[in-house]
Amino acid sequence: MSEIFLDEPFASLWRGKDVFNEVALLSGEEYRRVKSRRTFRCEAAGRGFFIKHHLGIGWKEIGKDLLQFKKPVTGARGEFRAIRRLEKCGVPTMKCAGFGERFFNPAAKESFIITCELAGMPNLEDFFAAGNVDLLTRRDIIRRLGQSVGKMHAAGVNHRDCYICHFLRSPENGTLHVIDLHRAQIRKKVPFRYAVKDVAGILFSALDLSLTYRDIALFYREYKKAGNRDTAAFRKAVWKTAHKLYFKEHGKTAPPVTK
Repeated sequence: MSEIFLDEPFASLWRGKDVFNEVALLSGEEYRRVKSRRTFRCEAAGRGFFIKHHLGIGWKEIGKDLLQFKKPVTGARGEFRAIRRLEKCGVPTMKCAGFGERFFNPAAKESFIITCELAGMPNLEDFFAAGNVDLLTRRDIIRRLGQSVGKMHAAGVNHRDCYICHFLRSPENGTLHVIDLHRAQIRKKVPFRYAVKDVAGILFSALDLSLTYRDIALFYREYKKAGNRDTAAFRKAVWKTAHKLYFKEHGKTAPPVTK
């Protein structure tokens, strides 16, 4: 049993061929390799693409995740569905050029996803690290971040790796594109704890950027506009989680937020 979706140029390049075999034969600059997943960049028809090729993770890894109350990531389908959902709700993300999945057994499932390269778009972590970000640009980025995360959560999608490095900024019009959705979850409504985790991830990854209370208020204003919760309890949980993440990562308390 298999499911395959291909857009150009792969629909033409692989017509009549074993698609999974063609994916396995692809090579390029490797970005990540773990036991069950390979992420790399390749070129086809003069264009850049990113491929995530998932192999079966095995029952041992599935059991390990379940014992830790985590939903196992058994392939590329979650990312494919998340991209489709974000497209429907107007959140800029990656364009999918291919998806395939075969085998019913979740421990042995093989799948892949191909996304078009967002060339020339730095992630926000690198963009701020480069310096010289004026106040208007900074506020525009915060506003767009609030809109993106807000619409994502309102559509029932939580990212699970929601850090500023997973938002790419277009130098042409400032549009933010959310990427790296392989752990994303889709529900009718995002549970409180997962909404907290995503927003805390954004705050944690921005705590070294000399944040002000006005910056945080601007983010929450845009986040709430999409129809999400914005209560004192929610903000308190986000703040606590973000600072725990910062201490765990850096071994020290985060710099203070200024007025």
